[in-house]
Amino acid sequence: MGKAILLLPCLLAWCLASPFQQHGFLDFIDDMTGVQNDEGSAIEELPMPKATKAPRVIPMPRQRHDYPVCPFGCQCHVRVLQCSDLALKEVPANIPPDTSLLDLQNNKITEIKEKDFQGLSMLYALYLVNNKISKVHPKAFLSLTVLQKMYLSKNALVEIPKNLPKSLVELRIHENRIKKVPKEAFRGMKNMNCIEMGGNPLENGGFEPGAFDGLKLNYMRISEAKLSGIPKDLPNTLHELHLDHNKIQAIELEDLIRYNSINRLGLGFNQIRYIENGSLAFLPNLRELHLDHNNLTRVPAGLTDMKYLQVVYLHSNNISQVAVNDFCPAGFGFKKVFYHGISLFDNPVNYWDVQPAAFRCVTDRMAIQFGNYRK
Repeated sequence: MGKAILLLPCLLAWCLASPFQQHGFLDFIDDMTGVQNDEGSAIEELPMPKATKAPRVIPMPRQRHDYPVCPFGCQCHVRVLQCSDLALKEVPANIPPDTSLLDLQNNKITEIKEKDFQGLSMLYALYLVNNKISKVHPKAFLSLTVLQKMYLSKNALVEIPKNLPKSLVELRIHENRIKKVPKEAFRGMKNMNCIEMGGNPLENGGFEPGAFDGLKLNYMRISEAKLSGIPKDLPNTLHELHLDHNKIQAIELEDLIRYNSINRLGLGFNQIRYIENGSLAFLPNLRELHLDHNNLTRVPAGLTDMKYLQVVYLHSNNISQVAVNDFCPAGFGFKKVFYHGISLFDNPVNYWDVQPAAFRCVTDRMAIQFGNYRK
């Protein structure tokens, strides 16, 4: 009975004690280690031996990771920043410095300022197609030391931007208002492989002498311009040259003398009436020739000597006859590769007037395209 009376005050004290309130996960650790928390702990009244007492656990502060902020409205992926079709009037700020591809197509950007691309030393490709860019600061591209692809097509540029990155491999700048290619425009660009500059009001006199010196281009297109003849100072390393949709009226003997590496030559949609004999002999590696939509009255001379020529487009001209030796070598002449495409439709020549032997060096009859002549 006496023991029960002594236990009664202890039970009352235990019942009146405040309930445990957990404020965080570490509250459990505090209780387990005998560390006093805000609400107290009963375990602290039973101290552990000093040799076995666990050390106090101090929570480590949460580390903060500073990730680059994606410009408003843009989509950020791994090293890719896509900001196209946003009606932007200027290059956005805070571009992540590790950006490798920057897409700013289809906006309303009017000017490239000096610091727009500052610090983007890892940028590999820059797309600025279909904006309203008319002005580029001379130092705008100085930070782009590894840039290889630059697309500036469909803008309002009146000149080629100064100080283009020396690392460029591909430049597309067609459909602008450029009338002149200065001598220093591409200086030092030893890696340049492709230039697309059609759709500009370029005339033959618009190329300064030496404008392409040092370039080892593989591909060039100057279509939809105002050329009256084949430019004579283009790189002699070209494998593809496209000059379609110009005002070229003739191909003279010296026009192609330096382009003996060309495999594909595009001269369609011009006003060519005359091709001087021997002109095509300077293209021994030619495989594809586009002369459609011109004013030719006969099959060009010299095709029979082109041993690798496989495709010839001659449709939409004024050719009225095809001789038996116009395409294939005469007698025991040798052609290494047979034709697999000859187009002659939309010409005033009747297929029944052409001798079958005229196409003896063609792979099969389906490779020859005739059609009704309509004017």
